[in-house]
Amino acid sequence: MSDRISVAVVDDHPLFREGVVRSLSETGLFAIVAEGASRDDAVRIAAEARPDLMLIDLSMPGNGLHAISSILAAQPSIRIVVLTVSETTDDLVAALKGGAKGYLLKGIGSRALAEILSAIVAGETYVTPSLSVRLLSHLSAERGSPVAVDPVSALSARESEVLDLVAAGLSNKAIAIRLDLQEKTVKHHVSRILSKLGAGNRTEAAMLYHRVGAASASSAAAVRNRRRSLDG
Repeated sequence: MSDRISVAVVDDHPLFREGVVRSLSETGLFAIVAEGASRDDAVRIAAEARPDLMLIDLSMPGNGLHAISSILAAQPSIRIVVLTVSETTDDLVAALKGGAKGYLLKGIGSRALAEILSAIVAGETYVTPSLSVRLLSHLSAERGSPVAVDPVSALSARESEVLDLVAAGLSNKAIAIRLDLQEKTVKHHVSRILSKLGAGNRTEAAMLYHRVGAASASSAAAVRNRRRSLDG
């Protein structure tokens, strides 16, 4: 159990909470160490169980937002991830300013949730892509300057290459041949891409790429090619 990520789930809807606990447990990557249903439960669990991760709803007794700062003041190493139905910019900004490392909507799939939580434990911060657009717009307004909105920029160089070929309609097998990779490696990259973009399938990822990411990806590819030519 020591090599698994310890997680506490705090949500006042028992059926939803049980579903999250079950889906995370079934991956074999997470150990559920506690469950709760209120702000007070969250603060108590943080002090007693000290999990690696804590999933917190916002609309629960005591207010989930109020729990974040209290928990992190006493246990700064805990990574708090908000899992909620709230899509308001105010809640998003307040959660992140309070110290949350992730802000996810409850419609997320179990596989994507597991991958995102693993990435957060590894040091990443994650915001559901549809909300990241609002966040960047909010930050732009605060700074008084425009901010480019490009979720594709969060991808690694290899993931950008794979997405470029996915958007061109190539299968995993064809991409593997093109990039000289194992097909299972391509499948892993595609899974990561869908998770990072918040896309439900390859078609959605391709649409997002064509809408906002193609120019950025092309620029990044040009930079990489330029570096390769200089190194050569």
